[in-house]
Amino acid sequence: MACGWIGFSKFASECASAPPSSFIQPIVFKLIYRKFGNRIHAKDDLLSGLTVALALVPEAVAFAIIAGVSPIIGLYAAFMICLITAVIGGRPGMISGATGALAVIMVSLVLLGNQRGEALGLGSEMGVQYLFAAVILMGLIQITCGCLKLGRFVRLIPQPVMFGFVNGLAIVIFEAQFPMFTESPTVPGSAWLVGSDLYLMGGLILLTMAIIFLLPKFTTQFPSSLAAIGTVTLVVIGLDLDTLVVRDMASIGGTLPSLVSFSIPLNWDTLAFIAPFSFILAAVGLIESLMTLTLIDELTETRGNSTRECLGQGVANVVTGFFGGMGGCAMIGQSIINIRSGGRGRLSGIAAGLFLLAFILFASSLIERIPLAALTGVMFMVVIGTFEWSSLRILRKIPKTDAFVIILVSAITVITHNLALAVISGVIVSALGFAWESAKQIHRSDEIRDNGTKVYFLHGPLFFGSVTDFNLGFSPQTDPDSVIVDMKESRVWDHSGLEAIHKLGERYHKVGKSIKLQHISVNCQALLKKAGTMVDILVLPDDPTYHVANLNKTETEEDPSQIEAKKSSAA
Repeated sequence: MACGWIGFSKFASECASAPPSSFIQPIVFKLIYRKFGNRIHAKDDLLSGLTVALALVPEAVAFAIIAGVSPIIGLYAAFMICLITAVIGGRPGMISGATGALAVIMVSLVLLGNQRGEALGLGSEMGVQYLFAAVILMGLIQITCGCLKLGRFVRLIPQPVMFGFVNGLAIVIFEAQFPMFTESPTVPGSAWLVGSDLYLMGGLILLTMAIIFLLPKFTTQFPSSLAAIGTVTLVVIGLDLDTLVVRDMASIGGTLPSLVSFSIPLNWDTLAFIAPFSFILAAVGLIESLMTLTLIDELTETRGNSTRECLGQGVANVVTGFFGGMGGCAMIGQSIINIRSGGRGRLSGIAAGLFLLAFILFASSLIERIPLAALTGVMFMVVIGTFEWSSLRILRKIPKTDAFVIILVSAITVITHNLALAVISGVIVSALGFAWESAKQIHRSDEIRDNGTKVYFLHGPLFFGSVTDFNLGFSPQTDPDSVIVDMKESRVWDHSGLEAIHKLGERYHKVGKSIKLQHISVNCQALLKKAGTMVDILVLPDDPTYHVANLNKTETEEDPSQIEAKKSSAA
């Protein structure tokens, strides 16, 4: 994060020190290239950025309409979030912007905000200002998560959850294209295209997909998605075909965003109103961003920085909220378009944001002539590339729990469009399945030694899920007076395991018999002694050194050899 800020500050200082007249020249782009570009991939990054920017336009407009705000608010969010996360985010090549997952949450916020504004006598259009305030708070929450390094927990998400997330999201992206087959894509319930209009739409989509599929077989010097959009647009204009274009959704022309002048009261009541929405938006945004980061890591065989990504997303949303954007997060579809088009560096995201801004300011009339069929075809190819087809082949070969998790996460994603709920549900089911299977692994064997001592050999993990079977395996009433439990092939995972050992000692003590433990961790020994357990500990040279319950080590809990080594070094 610090490196990102240092680089960005140097870049900003160079821009500030440049003479005003020089901006007529492409000095800004030269500085961007110098700070964030790569000579090998610069052309690919710029062209893929242009492709992404073109694909961002209809999606940003559509998501703004879903959220119940002006299309320009979605476009502002798209270019600001895309630009800022590209500069300071933790994943080069990943694209962020306004997303449908957040838009469906914002609908209720805007609606209730309008009602609240009317009740306070501020007008019935205050929902958008409550949205901006919620986005700012959302960003602050994400920055806090980044400072606490909570993004690292994404590594705990199992692979079946990833499969389900990706498959469900691919289906959602596919469903999002259905309005493009209606007479008015922005109006819910519009009549479906029929006859020649439908055939024309389908033919242009197939042409787009064919170009994207076939062009890489002949050349990789030019992004196939951009070539497809350009070719189909020229065909439609050249043949004067009557088909839906971007203009039919909304006008994308506008000016530079400016600071929001809040008319709503900025007090505790407002904070209490927006806080629940902000926490949900922050959670959904971070989960989708971190899941997308993990997916892009797999596609590029590189590793992004989850902590820095949390900070980048937070900063982007704070800035967007102050400048009248609807907020956003990473976009899996656009990120895949970028990666497939050759975009690998930060320059691709920066270029996408700047191209989108240029569209809004200078080229809206040209961009509005792009056929929706071309952009729909691009998204269909994204769906095909995003869906994890291998998950269908292995569904019968993997454990039933994992197969159920894949289906569950996909279903929740498709039905609710709530990615946070889907991922959290998948993680919980996977964790419970793992705990259940681990609990069944515990077993024991025993032997009677010549001196009459009975030795139990424990195998498997001892934790909350296995303590019941652990307790059932001992017979204090019938066992000899001296009992040893050998835990060389077992591990104590949590406090439940420690408590089970403590109660076992009490059971043998009540009948006047002794029980000893051997081959148990030094950390466990210290905790059991502190608890005053009736179990005696046999300290052996080959005792393990694992730790329990993430407890902080103290000198008394360390291995004696380590303590002696520390004393020697201190001396």
